[in-house]
Amino acid sequence: MSKLTKLPTRIVDKPWGVTGIDPRFGADPSRKIGEIWFEAPPGRPLDVMAKYLFTSERLSVQVHPDDALAKTMGMPSGKDECWIILKADKNAELGIGTRDAVSPDELIASAKDGSIVDLIDWRHPTEGDFVFNPARTVHALGPGLTLLEVQQSADVTLRLYDYGRDRPLHLEQSRNVVDARPHHHPLDGPIDPEASEVLVDQGHFGLAWCHRTPPQLANTRDLQLIPIDEAMRVGGEDLRPGECAIFDGDPSSLRSEGNFVLAWSRKSA
Repeated sequence: MSKLTKLPTRIVDKPWGVTGIDPRFGADPSRKIGEIWFEAPPGRPLDVMAKYLFTSERLSVQVHPDDALAKTMGMPSGKDECWIILKADKNAELGIGTRDAVSPDELIASAKDGSIVDLIDWRHPTEGDFVFNPARTVHALGPGLTLLEVQQSADVTLRLYDYGRDRPLHLEQSRNVVDARPHHHPLDGPIDPEASEVLVDQGHFGLAWCHRTPPQLANTRDLQLIPIDEAMRVGGEDLRPGECAIFDGDPSSLRSEGNFVLAWSRKSA
């Protein structure tokens, strides 16, 4: 019998967040919310985390180490991540990679004087875009975005530049992490909203966009189910947009009147 385990929700205020987010998230409309995390349930650690992000300003310019580098820094793992753009205002932007290849020393120097902002490849995403952001890639989300992020479940962000906000930077740690070059990833591109497709199934996690029914999937450990625009009835229980749950069952049995996302771990149990 299929089992649904709803994940605890953590609402995170950020200086670049948004007030009055969609009421389906059940948050105080006066709070400046930047992130909504879906955390692992007690006694069941997860290798993959899903979260929503809401932006009204540029976030810090940052980088994540890969697994090997993270372990040399005393961290349990690195962080690959990816984004599904759910909404994008006309002024929306995100930065990923640099316009030209830049040495680590040049990048750190530019972070110190603020010119790093001019080195970033700033793009104007639209609703339905998918972007894969591998570890060691310099990146920064900009304003006007609502997106779903799926990532390795690790808090390993190194900030290079933060627009004068009173938060610590990690310049020397970043020097051995950054791989500052143009970003052209083969998985990036628009999602067909009326098709079901696997967006990524490599490295640490898999992710699928599902229209009404999922694509054919295999080896989906710790499968997380995220309704996007319609509530779903699963095993006698309702799961609504703004929620996320672990689904222990056959993913081919899932049905929706709208769209949903599936995320899973590819790490061996």
